[in-house]
Amino acid sequence: MSRFSEILEGVILRDPKRVTGRVYVVSAYGGVTNRLLEHKKTGEPGIYTHFSARGDYIAPLEDLTKHLVALNHGFENIGLDVQAADKFIVERMNGVRRFLTSMTDVLASGYVQRAEVLSAARELLASVGESHSAFNACNILQQLGHKATVVDLSGWGDARELTIDQRIEEAFSQLDVRGQIVFATGYTKGTEGIMREFDRGYSEVVFSKIAVLLCAEEAVIHKEYHLSSADPAIVGADRVQPVCSTNFDVADQLADVGMEAIHPKAAKPLELARLPLRVKNAFEPGHEGTLITRDYVCPDSKIEIIAGSNKVSLLEIHDARMVAEVGSDHRIMAVLVRHGISYISKATNANTIDLIIWDRELNEALTGELRAMFDSVETRPVAIVCAIGSNIAKPGILARAATALAEAGVNIINVAQTARQTNMQFAVAREDFVSAQRALHARLCEPEPRVE
Repeated sequence: MSRFSEILEGVILRDPKRVTGRVYVVSAYGGVTNRLLEHKKTGEPGIYTHFSARGDYIAPLEDLTKHLVALNHGFENIGLDVQAADKFIVERMNGVRRFLTSMTDVLASGYVQRAEVLSAARELLASVGESHSAFNACNILQQLGHKATVVDLSGWGDARELTIDQRIEEAFSQLDVRGQIVFATGYTKGTEGIMREFDRGYSEVVFSKIAVLLCAEEAVIHKEYHLSSADPAIVGADRVQPVCSTNFDVADQLADVGMEAIHPKAAKPLELARLPLRVKNAFEPGHEGTLITRDYVCPDSKIEIIAGSNKVSLLEIHDARMVAEVGSDHRIMAVLVRHGISYISKATNANTIDLIIWDRELNEALTGELRAMFDSVETRPVAIVCAIGSNIAKPGILARAATALAEAGVNIINVAQTARQTNMQFAVAREDFVSAQRALHARLCEPEPRVE
């Protein structure tokens, strides 16, 4: 949304025959949600972090207000009514300040559950960015002479206890989207708390719910990049190819290692409704992007995408009694459930179970509980690299992958693949993360050199 002038020209107004009859579910401007909550990748504290730590949240709140006003003035040249936009965001931020001050007083009383108040503060702050960008987008289109409307699902000023689905259904029940452009906020206020349910993936969940509710012709996600055969930053932009078609199974595999084409809880309603999803590079509007459907199978048996993460750890659980004992796996799973951990992959033999989990979920409480139950529990930082495709059930692909890694000097620590054969997962040393992906992509995704 920070590059809205390009979105305006390349997406919203690109096809004069298809300007109206569209619903745009908008995210916040770049970096705004990080400043409201905390930085998604680095963990740098935001307003919520300061508030929850009983620190000074007023100064960063004021700084962010100035930043949002400055953003407004950057859109004046494409039609934004800056005076109206400034009035909107200053009033909203003043309201946020009043609410947070009241919450501080309530917390100081000691009569309420601190966790509940903090959860409410997080919801409040998360709602601001999308309301701001939706207001601006609608205002710009109106100033340009188009019929546009905002559906602000943030529930600002609405004390009714509606669920997320109820609020979305009510907002669209009397709205005829034909003949106009609709901008809906990616944040939706609900009794269950959208941040509690989905955390930072909430805007895609709202997008999915709206698409299914309206029986959309197609759901389109505009990102800053193509869904490609590998990460261009790792393999090289000149070597990767856009993935033109795939299925929701492949999208699930990507999400499992943090390479989301779409949040998995947003993908499922689309998949069940058989509603096609298209992922497009917003800044290459002429490219058709990636069409994701439920039933697509690549006509050729091949690896479509190399992906992975170097922010994972190997949890190795060994016990000589496993070979003669029923239920070892069940006992481990029960511990993971108690700690709220979903593993990425699992490999087993007679007396050892290896799990790949996210670094952020590895802690002493988890390993301590497991060590009290089993002979040996060891952990080490690793990386996971995956060869993914909708049709990879072909003799020799696993052998080619293993050979490519061996020739690159990469040792495979463990390997996992199910009978469904959509994802071959290799755990490797963390320092081999880049070389492993390059080797797999060169062998499995790039054309074989011709010899004449």
